Amino acid sequence: MPHDNSTRGGAQDWLARARGHLALAKQTKPEESFWEDLCFDAQQAAEKAIKAVYQHRELSFRYTHDLETLGKGLEDNGVTIIPAIRDAAILTKYASETQYPGPFEPVTQDEYQEAVRLAESVVAWAERLVRSEGD
Repeated sequence: MPHDNSTRGGAQDWLARARGHLALAKQTKPEESFWEDLCFDAQQAAEKAIKAVYQHRELSFRYTHDLETLGKGLEDNGVTIIPAIRDAAILTKYASETQYPGPFEPVTQDEYQEAVRLAESVVAWAERLVRSEGD
């Protein structure tokens, strides 16, 4: 069920958080951390960028980490979803499966680099959309 997100900040607030997570994801990996940790921030950047579009369009969204669900919700409301948004759905696993110790293969540096690339694409898309339509 959608939640009322009218008091949760505007699109620019969500974009600022998205950029913050992207900056964290792009930091040099501390020796004692895991690629999964940085990928979590990449996922959060993409998620918050998508939610910025919801806020910009004054649409309610579910509080979910599922990027496919969030993208579909925008599409159902007339927002054109570019292929990069669909591709970014794979980042969802970094907010669930790999966030905690468990039975998964460790994330590789190549997978991390792809996660950052996808997150950058989603953030850039959201920024363009919000900027072109005004906020």
